[in-house]
Amino acid sequence: MRYLCAVLMLASGLLLGSTEALSADAAIHNGSKVAFAYTLTVDGKVVDTSEGRTPLEYTQGDGKMIPGLARQLEGLKAGDEKSVVVKPEEAYGSPNPSAIREVPLSQLPSQPKPQVGMMLQVQNKQGQVFPARIADIKSDKAMIDLNHPLAGKTLNFKIKIVSVT
Repeated sequence: MRYLCAVLMLASGLLLGSTEALSADAAIHNGSKVAFAYTLTVDGKVVDTSEGRTPLEYTQGDGKMIPGLARQLEGLKAGDEKSVVVKPEEAYGSPNPSAIREVPLSQLPSQPKPQVGMMLQVQNKQGQVFPARIADIKSDKAMIDLNHPLAGKTLNFKIKIVSVT
């Protein structure tokens, strides 16, 4: 909770200075700047963690956080720890079969040799870069899966809120 004391001039001519104090009990709400440490597991395997790195920072309600995670962080305070389960429909959605494309092998990098499961960085016509996975390889073609790698997956987070302002 923020307390702001404005500069006040008393009738006696006494001037009180302005002070601003941040309380450690600020809860996450729309507009909060949040920093949190996390470990993400999917199918029992750790796929990402902030351990050894700076905490992840975001602004609650800005639409840049996975919706199911942001919703479950609402109301937490600095120091709070929580296990959060996010279903696919509140994360990256279900895999879309139309997001699989057939590409000639000649259009893929030759080194390292393309293999099923290999992750690639692809660029669309607008210049956006995003991950893609080689789903299958035929004699001269590859099936490229453009779905997010975590589409269709339940995400399990262990969260520790570092700060809320």
